[in-house]
Amino acid sequence: MTKPNRVISAKLNKSTKRLRLVLGDQLNAAHRWFKQKDATTVYLIAELKQEVEYTRHHIQKVCAFFAAMKQFAYALAQSGHQVIYLTLDETAQYPTLSALLEAIIKMHSIDIFEYQQPDEFRLYQQLRNFKQQSLSIKKADTEHFLIPFEAIAAEFKKDQHVTMAFFYRRMRKRYSILMDDGQPLGGKWNYDAQNRHSFKQEDLSNIPDPLLFANDVQDILRGIEKYDIATIGIPAEQLLWPINRQQALQLLNYFCQSLLVNFGTFQDAMTANAQYSWSLYHSRLSFALNTKMIAPMEVIAAVLDYWEQHQRNIDLAQVEGFVRQILGWREYVRGIYWAHMPEYGSKNSLNARRRLPAYFWTGNTKMTCMRQVIQQSLEFAYAHHIQRLMVTGNFCLLAGIDPDAVDQWYLGIYIDALEWVEMPNTRGMTQFADGGIVATKPYAASGSYINKMSDYCKSCYYNVKYKTEEKSCPFNSLYWHFVQRHQDKFKRNSRMRMVNSHWRKMEKHQQNALIEKAEERLANLEAL
Repeated sequence: MTKPNRVISAKLNKSTKRLRLVLGDQLNAAHRWFKQKDATTVYLIAELKQEVEYTRHHIQKVCAFFAAMKQFAYALAQSGHQVIYLTLDETAQYPTLSALLEAIIKMHSIDIFEYQQPDEFRLYQQLRNFKQQSLSIKKADTEHFLIPFEAIAAEFKKDQHVTMAFFYRRMRKRYSILMDDGQPLGGKWNYDAQNRHSFKQEDLSNIPDPLLFANDVQDILRGIEKYDIATIGIPAEQLLWPINRQQALQLLNYFCQSLLVNFGTFQDAMTANAQYSWSLYHSRLSFALNTKMIAPMEVIAAVLDYWEQHQRNIDLAQVEGFVRQILGWREYVRGIYWAHMPEYGSKNSLNARRRLPAYFWTGNTKMTCMRQVIQQSLEFAYAHHIQRLMVTGNFCLLAGIDPDAVDQWYLGIYIDALEWVEMPNTRGMTQFADGGIVATKPYAASGSYINKMSDYCKSCYYNVKYKTEEKSCPFNSLYWHFVQRHQDKFKRNSRMRMVNSHWRKMEKHQQNALIEKAEERLANLEAL
């Protein structure tokens, strides 16, 4: 699709009475709204400072959203719909979405305003509270998720843990995905035990090159500079991420043809090898999915169709591991978010208060694993789930970083991060700040886990085998400090019983040495 070089702004039909708002993460061409052309309806898509300033975003994330929004507006206009697309130049005077809507509605004498259910609570509040005299307001479903918004309450109860494994099974049954006469295909509900392999050297040479795009976003970069929008990360004049449905489908097809074969096997693996370290066998479809350029069932169907045609080369574990991420985890975290907001955003069950170290913004740290993941995130606005969970997330958990700061960093730095998917993953899964609503145990680990799943430790300044020595891996002493300071909280947690028992059985001098080293590390977090 040719990218428009100017603002799309329809000369509205005199009969136009209905305004429909399309948010930047609602680029769903299959929505019923777009089935018919209607001279009485105009669609509004707008770049807003509100949306790029509520947190400090990666510059590539801002570019990707604006580019995708403009592409979608162009496609709508080309298919005959009336569209108003506003850049920052046209919206800079409006401090909020509500202020912009008021102006557009007055300018065009709109009688009916319609919007789709927002995926983020802050936008939900804004639109729910938006009212104007004599204006009819209607809300529609986004028609994207596998659980409709109104059905979330039946699946998720406030302040109650819902086991993801059981939720996933229900979803498999509901949609008849990988099922055989009411039982899981292959006899197992998941093959997670087969999805935990690290790379051997010979494995690295077989990883396909990632499919990258070259989308020109220089005009967007100029707008970001013009309006002095604070961002993080490294800009790219040629954006590698998909910004329209056609590119998203190309990426999906590439995943099926080149990456699915080893996705499950190596989905938790990490490597410091610069040639392969950032994409590996991951689909990188999350941005396209979260902006709704493609649909979850569409992705699942494409993977299953490809697998059915190539079962000799692709085993069930690869397919199930991927389906679980889309059918299970993605729907699960959305349910958790909406069942527990707004209180969820302030939960801090471990009373973590430390500041995020400065190297989260630069990658300038002697810890190879942290440097690798942070620098990759700054360069590509991307890290895969284990890098987020067991490297940066694990470090923040062990160090007791304030979950507010952790939330804001994850929300800003990753191209696929919207609050509904980011917050349960960080505040819940990585930080255990929700007290167990998402996870049944904190995902805390020493350096041995990182060493097992990566080659980061081979080139590190610190020695992963040392625990209390000068060059000992910081994750090691911090891990035991975490266990010690929270042992009362987790004494009744069956999944923490073994590690707590191990701590109690340690010689006192070993305990003291570990705590002393951890306290030294915590006092000098910025220097690690």
